[in-house]
Order: sequence, then C-alpha cells, then structure tokens
Amino acid sequence: MTAKRRLGVGFIGSGFITRFHIQSWVGVRDADVLGVWSPNRERAEEAALLARSLRVGEARAFNSISEMVASPQIDCLWLCGPNHTRLENMEEIADAIKSGKGELRAIACEKPLARNVSEAREMLRSVEDLGLLHGYLEDQLFSPAVSRGRQIIWTRAAALTGRPYLARAAEEHSGPHRAWFWQGELQGGGVLNDMMCHSVEVARYMLTRPGSPRGSIRPVKVSAQIASLKWSRPEYAGLLKEMMGAEVDYSHRPAEDFARALINYTDEEGTPLVAEVTTSWSYVGPGLRLSVELLGPEYSLSMNSLDSGLKIFLSRRVTGEAGEDLVEKQNAEQGLMPVLGNEAAEYGYENENRYFVECFLEGRQPEENFHDGLEVTKLLMTAYMSAEQERVIDFEPPDLDSFIPAVARGEWNPRGK
Repeated sequence: MTAKRRLGVGFIGSGFITRFHIQSWVGVRDADVLGVWSPNRERAEEAALLARSLRVGEARAFNSISEMVASPQIDCLWLCGPNHTRLENMEEIADAIKSGKGELRAIACEKPLARNVSEAREMLRSVEDLGLLHGYLEDQLFSPAVSRGRQIIWTRAAALTGRPYLARAAEEHSGPHRAWFWQGELQGGGVLNDMMCHSVEVARYMLTRPGSPRGSIRPVKVSAQIASLKWSRPEYAGLLKEMMGAEVDYSHRPAEDFARALINYTDEEGTPLVAEVTTSWSYVGPGLRLSVELLGPEYSLSMNSLDSGLKIFLSRRVTGEAGEDLVEKQNAEQGLMPVLGNEAAEYGYENENRYFVECFLEGRQPEENFHDGLEVTKLLMTAYMSAEQERVIDFEPPDLDSFIPAVARGEWNPRGK
C-alpha cells in the first residue's frame, strides 16, 4: 500500500463520541475530517458544522455510508455509531467496496467492538476479508498520564526490581447520555459492557511489557459481580424513564449499573498477575472519574482524572443551567469543581487519533486493533458468565461464542433468582 501525504476521514455516527473525536482533531496532523453520516440528518449536519468551525476539515453530511465510501475524498472511516448498528454499518461498507462503488484504506472502530463474541468475530472477519487496516479506538490507552506513567514504571522501576503484578482500573459516572445505552438488548448489556471494556484494556496494557505482544500475558481465570444499585430503585427508575423515554423501563427491564471483575493472568514465565477492574453508572461526584493504579515489588503508580490542576469554586449565589462545561458527566454547578482544560487530550483522544492517522498514512497495521477488541469482548462476556453463575470461570470457557448475557436478553433479575 503506497503512502499518502494526507488522509480524508469520515465518521459513521454523529453523537457524543463523534463530537469528542472531532474536538480532538485540532491536535491531529496529516488528516482532515471530511464527512459524517448518521441516520439523523440534522445531527450529522451539526457534527459536520463542528468540524468546519474548528477548521479541522471541510466536512459535509453524506446521505449514506455507501455514498461516503464512494467519495474519492474519504480514505478511512471512524465507526462511532451505536453498538447495535456495528454489524449493519460494516456490512454496508463491505457491500460498497465489493460492488466497486469505492475503496478505503482503513477502518477504526469505537469501543466496544461488538455486543458479544460472535459479533466481534464477524467484525474482525469482515475487515480482514476486505484487506483493510483496522484500529480499535480505546482512548484511555493514549491518555498522557497512562502512557507516560507506564513508560516510567517499566523503564525505571520494573527494569530494576521486577515486573508489575497488580493493575487496578475504574471508570465511574452517573449514567450515559442516550437511551440506547441503557437498553441491554441494544447496547449488549449494562455498565459492564459499556465501560468495563475501557478498564479491562487499560489494566491489560499496563501489565504488558512494552514491546511484547499483547498475548504475552494470558488470562486464566475471571470472577465478576454485577448489580443494579441505583437506577432500578422505584424513584430513579421513574426518573430514568422520564429522562430517556418509555422504552427505558428499569422497573421491568433493568441493566446493571455497577460491575466489578478480577482477572487472573500469567506472563511468559508463569508469573501470576492480577487485574482488578470496577465500573459504575451509580457514581455521583463532580463528573466522570477515571482511575488507574499499578503496583510492583518496589513501586506504585496512581492516577485520578478528577485530581485536576485547575479547580473553581462557585458559591450558591452563582446559578445557571445544568451543563457539562467543566467536566464530562458533570453533576453540579456549584461548590469546589475540578476543571479539565482539554478533555479530548486528557482522556487520550488526541494521541489516539494522531497514532491511528500515522499508522494508516504509512500503511502500517496499528498495534491496537480489532484483535484486541475481540479479546476484550471475550473477557467481558466471561465476566458476565461468572456473574450469572456466581463462580470463578476458567478462561476461555466453552460456548463463549454463543453466549448472550441475561441483561442483553432482557431476562436479568437484579433482586436474585
């Protein structure tokens, strides 16, 4: 594949995550945001306008995915639509390419790669059948604090005293923005599928020696628990229905709003390693909280996204409309508030998109790709299996490809059997 001087990028999806990517593009070189497609034409136009207003590309709204593939301006697609549309979107891309309507160099897909292992395998099969480069968009791996901390620990501490043996990662906030996230059948589960995908991959990344293949640490056991702590309570189930619509009914069809998992790994020498991951839609604080810890024989690392260098205090006399102008998933407008000066950079979107653009320009397969997305999906589904069976599961369990969590089937009872 010959190198290009500049890439034209199109987005499938026009929601919250697409807007984060577009905002991050101010820190990305050698690529322009030139297209957006969404089933909601008005939102696609708004996302394209955002790209133009930020001067990151002369983006326009396309009428279909096929039309975007057919455009000679579009070289790569960022797949950022809802989870239940992943395969459908990929099938339209494949049909457009195979029918000769257009061609692409690469596809990057947002987390999670799919709702279950069967769908994740199909995503991987499809992109490889097309012969395209592929990237798995896990922004937290590219967070400056995560990448710099990992580099220092492995270079200075692990090199002298031994590899790290315990990684902890958590993502917590008060709940997603859109109704489909809350619906197990559409999203693929609850908070475990939606957000533990981040924590699992961050912990796996931190425990993997730089330069070694991701498979150099091998999962051997998974144990997990899930619960609906807040949003299935009658008061909050009613509030959720009011906010999201009648299709989100946690009094009858809840999804978990809390999940934790313990993943036991071994490295190439049989050394035991542990990843402890937690996630929640029932956290009430200033806003989204990301935390990472890494422990080794003579060292430790810790990071909390709300330990911001900038804080603002607003008295009760300072009033205004609710918003998210200080931090994502902001829960208050008064008091002592942490502020992230550049969320798109702090969360890793800028570094992530620079990396994938660089790889796709050079015709190089990214290290973080659909294979990693499949591995994460396997671990998430094993965690659901453990939670349902209330036992430790040896990895990789049989019948994992056909497993659909009870939450995703609309059959989960948070009050017990």
